[in-house]
Order: sequence, then C-alpha cells, then structure tokens
Amino acid sequence: MSVPRYWRNMPKREKLESKKCEKCGHVDFPPRARCLKCGSDALIPYTLPDRGKLTSFTIVRSAPKGFEKMTPYVLGVVELIDRTLITVQITDVDPSDVAIGMPLESVFRKVCEDGDCGIIEYAIKFRPAV
Repeated sequence: MSVPRYWRNMPKREKLESKKCEKCGHVDFPPRARCLKCGSDALIPYTLPDRGKLTSFTIVRSAPKGFEKMTPYVLGVVELIDRTLITVQITDVDPSDVAIGMPLESVFRKVCEDGDCGIIEYAIKFRPAV
C-alpha cells in the first residue's frame, strides 16, 4: 500500500469518522471510549458531515517546530451541519479573508513532511465552500 493511500485510509484523518452515543445521540470528535455527555460506552461508528461554518478562529504567525514554513495559517473551530464542533486548519484562503460564519467544506491536504525521509502526512482541512 502506498503511503498516501495509507494516510487516506485512516478514519479520523480522511473520512472524518467518529463515534455516536446510542444512548443520548452525542457525537465526540475525536472519538472517545465513553460518551463525554452521558458516560455510556454504547458507541457506534459515525461519519461526520463534510460541511459546516466557522465559529471561531485564530491566525498562527509563530508556528511550532516543523510548521514554520506554513505561517501564517488559520486554525478554526467549525460547527458541522450536524452541530458537532471540530478544530481544524482552514486552508485555500488568505487569512485576512477569513470570517466568522463563513461556510466551509472538508478537503484532503498535506500537513507536513516527516523528518529527513520526507514521508508526507495528510489530513482533513477545511476551505471556503464553493
């Protein structure tokens, strides 16, 4: 299996998969062993929607080691159409054009290269919806 295919097949990275509580219906992302709302362990697989709106954001200008070349970049809290909140990087937009309430959609993008061997890591990011 190729490295890009390996990363795409990781549920939390490409498919926005999580768990939904059968007892109360709450969805946690990332998935947990127990529901954070009611404590139940009766959780079922759940695919999160790929669209939402931006509820909060920050512009990162001083990045951690390994991400310096990406600055400035936007990290945001996205409320998906099912009301689940996730924290993700906002991409494909100038940081000065980012606004609360803007509609977003998920995309699969490069996150970083791992060390000198150059293995590229991928994950879900969100961009302005088209």
